Amino acid sequence: MLLAALVIGSGIAAQQLSPDQTGLQLVENAAATAAGLYAIILMVGPISGAHFNPVVTAVDAAFGGLSWRDAAAYLPAQVAGCIAGAVLANLMFDQSAVSISTHHRASGSHLLAEVVATAGLFLLIFALVRSGRGERAPAAVGAYIGAAYWFTSSTSFANPAISVGRMFSDTFAGIAPASVPAFIATQAAGGLVGYGLVRLFYPPTATAPAQAAQVLLPHTDTAAAANGAAQPRLPGGVS
Repeated sequence: MLLAALVIGSGIAAQQLSPDQTGLQLVENAAATAAGLYAIILMVGPISGAHFNPVVTAVDAAFGGLSWRDAAAYLPAQVAGCIAGAVLANLMFDQSAVSISTHHRASGSHLLAEVVATAGLFLLIFALVRSGRGERAPAAVGAYIGAAYWFTSSTSFANPAISVGRMFSDTFAGIAPASVPAFIATQAAGGLVGYGLVRLFYPPTATAPAQAAQVLLPHTDTAAAANGAAQPRLPGGVS
């Protein structure tokens, strides 16, 4: 929910603060999204692994990081959360709770951009995990999405759930319902490309499933602590 509220809310704020200045609006939207995504991953990553993206979740399941049953259970929560976030963003800026977007985006260049954006996101996430640098994912993912607002013509949705949620706000960050099926299809294609690239650059090993289980942030120990297990001490004596 917070992810959609972040993307859509910052887009509405940009429209209101910088009317008729599309470039400046995009700067404001991208900067808020990059910083906010970093914070949200840190907030919920230790609990759930920050599974905001159905395609990331599916690829994680393909790598053995979680069961397909668990991956399927995430899907309705991811979509419902993004729809709720869109409604929340609309209400915070005194808009109608639901306004269906009229912003058509499904051109050939936009769809190609979604394949690139999604594949790049997957390669980044799983490269960090496979190389033992998973703790850097929050900052890296935030930075990548902030940059992809600019180097892709689609402004890098790269997430089927957020694509659905953004239909419900006829504002700067919205997308027309007619454009969403094509976006979701190309995001799925990008996920397949990303999966292939990860396997090419980081061939599977015996530890690959355990590494995949730490996407986007390590969360097994935190879950155990929440269930009454002893919580490990952090470096520097902080528990």
